[in-house]
Parts: sequence; C-alpha cells; structure tokens
Amino acid sequence: MNLRSTLLAATILAVPVAASAQNAPISGVYVGAGAGANFMQSEKISTTAGPYEANGKFAFNPGFAGKAEVGYGFGNGLRAEIEGSYRYNSMSGTNTLPLIGSVAAHGNEQKFGGMINALYDFNTLSPYVVPYVGVGVGYMGQQWQNVSAYGQNGSVNFGTSTKSSFAAQAIVGVAIPVTPALSITAEYNFLALPTNVNYSGTANLTNPNPPRQTYSGQGSARASDNYNHTLLVGVRYAFGVTPVAVPVAAPAPAPAPARSYLVFFDWDKANITDRARQIIADAAANSKKVSYTKIESNGYTDTSGTPKYNQGLSVRRAQAVAAELVKAGVPKQAIVITGFGETHPLVPTGPQVREPQNRRVEIIIR
Repeated sequence: MNLRSTLLAATILAVPVAASAQNAPISGVYVGAGAGANFMQSEKISTTAGPYEANGKFAFNPGFAGKAEVGYGFGNGLRAEIEGSYRYNSMSGTNTLPLIGSVAAHGNEQKFGGMINALYDFNTLSPYVVPYVGVGVGYMGQQWQNVSAYGQNGSVNFGTSTKSSFAAQAIVGVAIPVTPALSITAEYNFLALPTNVNYSGTANLTNPNPPRQTYSGQGSARASDNYNHTLLVGVRYAFGVTPVAVPVAAPAPAPAPARSYLVFFDWDKANITDRARQIIADAAANSKKVSYTKIESNGYTDTSGTPKYNQGLSVRRAQAVAAELVKAGVPKQAIVITGFGETHPLVPTGPQVREPQNRRVEIIIR
C-alpha cells in the first residue's frame, strides 16, 4: 500500500471516530446560553370598570427572548438543568376591547423567571447532530409596562405592574458539536402561563347608549391564555469531557500485556452487565496496587451491522467501561478511550456474523 492510499484509509477511519467522540453523552456539569425571537398568541382580557364589564383580547408584536442555563448530564442521554429566561413583546396597535370599542393599545409585556428542565439527548441517531427534547416547570414574573388603551368610548390605563405565576414549557432542539465540549444549539420552546393574573388601573368611559352615562374611577383587567412560541440559537459547553483517542490508521493488535481484562457485551448493546461490573471492579482494584502510566479502554464489535455503525458502537462501549472505572476510583485523566469497531476480532469471522467473543472491551493497565 502506497503512502497516498494509507493516508486516505486513515482519514476514512478517523472521521466516524471523531464524530462519535463529539456526540458522546454529556457526563457532568455544563452551561449554555441562547437568544432569539418570541411570538405571543393574543392574550384574553376580561375588563371591569364600575358597572361595565367586557371581554376582549390584546395582540402582541414579535419580540426578543434570551436565556441561560446550568445543568448536569448523567452520561446516558438524560440531562437536568436550571434555566433563567427573559421575553419582551410590545402590544400591537389595533385591538378589540368591547368596553371601549376598537382601541389603540400601547405598552409592552415582559416575562422573566426560572425553570427546572428535564431533557433527553438522542446521541446515536446521527454522527453529526444530536436532537433533544425536554419539558420544564417553574415560576415567571409577568409585567405589564405602561399599558393603556384608547377607543371611541373612552380609555383605560393600567400603568406598570408585575405579577407572578406558575409556568410550564416543552422543548425541541438540536445540538451541533463543534468540539467534544462545545456545541451550537437551535431550539423551539413552547411556554405557557396558565394562571390568570389581575391588573388594576383607572378608567374614563362614556356609555354610547342613552342616557350616555360616564364613569371615571378604578378599573381592572384579568389576563389569561398567555402562550409563547420561542425560537433560540445558542451555545453549550460541557466541562470535564474525556478526550477520545482517534487512531491514525487501524493498528495491528499489540502483544497482550501482563495486566489486561476482557469485558463482554450483548449484541448491539453498550450497557454494563453485573458480571462485567465485577471484572471492571477487579481491574480498578488491581490498578491501585501497581505503578502505571495509563489505563486503556479499547472497544470492539462483531461484524454484524455496517462498519460505520460498529465504529460508533465500539466507542460507546469503551466509554461505558471508562465511566465504570471512574466510579470504582480510577482517575478520569488516567484513562484513554479508543474504539476499533469490527477490526481486530478475537475470533475471526466473515461479514455479518454475530460472534459474542468479538463484542468486547479490553482494559489494559500499562
């Protein structure tokens, strides 16, 4: 094989390994932030002023939204996070409020508060993007600022007032890994504030029907159906990411060292069995009795499935064993993770063969 062919083969092998490494589930603390646009549905308004009562709606222009979060990944796709967010929308110029007729509304509504979110990353769907979904609950402040409405029958003025209520949201997004630690995110949030809130103000009204009585005094409005559609683009950074070794080319298997352990897996699985957990615990315990420079976690698969898929599966198996070693007391920085896919089978087979002995991770203490 000439040098050009060797470099081409190395590139083909390295791309799926690097992509799988960057798509590894978040394990540990992460932070993120995003900004974008918020679109409010029309808000139902029930108004009362003296003897007059009427129901109407306030419409809103598209506005701004921003958020920041800190969270923790459990290494299996699940994440939990605390989010702080802000949304701003100005009132649309034309609204309907039967109390005073067709009105020109002024002012804006701002929302700010905190949410607790639970999310799940689909790390295995694609080597280049990570879709995710989530739900959240929290408490949001809802502020009307300089709100007033003027129509042919009078005016109402609610000034500036802040209320608070329960909030819930649904999240759909996608993360694009730039490095194993840094990702660009794009997501859609549906935020609902289902609790009615009441605002007080002043009213100056004239009944258009005879005897055309007038009213000047206190007024109130009950706002409901506060629904928000938010589009955000942001970044996310995960701390403590373990680097994954990317082989330049498929190396020949090294002679078996004196201290090595084999952990076997079920077909198309990367979860740790009870027997595997005991072997990993033995390896971790023995590593504390010797002087070593590094501990390798090398993943392999059988030949069933495509080479690209098997490459990613071997990395996930190696990562699962490494995570178990860390739980058993091995320093994370001492572990080197490598996925070899279906290369170097323990039992040579043809293609598309489910061979249990080849579905393994080899722990090597050097």
